[in-house]
Amino acid sequence: MKLRKVILLAAAFAVLATVVASSTGVAAPQKKKKVTLVWWNNAVPGAGPGKALFDQVAKEFHKLHPNVTVKNVPIQNEALQKTKIPIALQSSNPPDVFQQWGGGELAEQVKAKKVADLTKYVKPWIKTIGGAAAGWQVNGKQYGIPYSLGVVGFWYNKDLFKKAGINGAPSNWTAFMADIALLKKAGIAPLSVGGQDKWPDAFYWDTLAVKTCSKAVVQKTIVTHNFTDPCWVQAGVTLQKLLDAKPFNDGFLATPAQTGASSSAGLLANGKVAMELQGHWEAGVAQGLTPDGKVPSFLSWFPFPNIPGSKALPGSMLGGGDGFSCSWKAPQPACAQFLQYIASPGVQRRVGSTGFGLPVRKGTENSVADPNLRTILGYRSQSPFIQLYLDVTFGANIGNALNSAIADQFAGQATPQQVVDKISEAAKQK
Repeated sequence: MKLRKVILLAAAFAVLATVVASSTGVAAPQKKKKVTLVWWNNAVPGAGPGKALFDQVAKEFHKLHPNVTVKNVPIQNEALQKTKIPIALQSSNPPDVFQQWGGGELAEQVKAKKVADLTKYVKPWIKTIGGAAAGWQVNGKQYGIPYSLGVVGFWYNKDLFKKAGINGAPSNWTAFMADIALLKKAGIAPLSVGGQDKWPDAFYWDTLAVKTCSKAVVQKTIVTHNFTDPCWVQAGVTLQKLLDAKPFNDGFLATPAQTGASSSAGLLANGKVAMELQGHWEAGVAQGLTPDGKVPSFLSWFPFPNIPGSKALPGSMLGGGDGFSCSWKAPQPACAQFLQYIASPGVQRRVGSTGFGLPVRKGTENSVADPNLRTILGYRSQSPFIQLYLDVTFGANIGNALNSAIADQFAGQATPQQVVDKISEAAKQK
């Protein structure tokens, strides 16, 4: 009997608590639902400090949000961008968070309703990353968040330059071609390129176009997809002169960009070639390809040389960044909170201090300790025009055709005019 009274009293108090909570407008405490964020990124083991950093970020976020578990899934860059993400977004089980480069590819994902609109979640803090956010916007809405923004330039071996009698970086394209001749004369392979992956080839044509065409022509072509201005063919003509000089490593057509010591990045990291045209991430990649796991002391950097007599603004650069989007199926707002954490000062400073990237958060630039990355930051801030990688800018259809056409020119199977024709044909089919 006493037990029955206790139970009835407990029930009465529970009802009373509910009534009080309802009358005061205060909801009764509820346990947060547990969610898991599957996070696809290109920070693979053995390719720099990214994997360790992202593992740490995932653990820290879970500690701050015990109901959210982040599963870090690193995937090799080429497979991630070209096949894994496009296929996964079409499936019923996409990753919650995935690597995002912005541009036309993002616009296509938005049009297909495969990526989440983050605008309302990021509005309170998005200004803390300044203009960098624009590359991950479509029609004024935010569909991704960058964590690094850099530019393409030449990474080089100071010791091999000195051996060839070269004092410092070339002042323009004419001087650059002269340096290539000096390196060859000294028995040194001037350049490595990961032709197997195509996009490293495209870095040459893309940058030469940005260095040859006026800013107005580049921006107009991005909208119209009309490549009739002669500067586009001229970029290929300049590239052909470089190819005719035979500056690249043996077997460059079958060389991967970043996989293993025999990759184009590995050849530079281990002193086998004098230069490689690559992005700001090269030092971190090189670190993972050397026997001692350190960034080579001989490594230095200079910007892609200006083309004498061109209509481009001196100092124009090709570049872009790395960021993340939430897929259409990702749990909200947990996914948006995770991207906010990646853009937080603490994580951004580690992106810079580890050499993994060039941070976008205002006030964290001084975290970059590597002298080469500091140099790149200086050129990034001074550049009058930074054009996003063209394959990303134009989206998958035109971008893939662009990369393939340029690879054909590298293989001696396409002329400068044919490269432009192939890109233009792909644009008509879009």
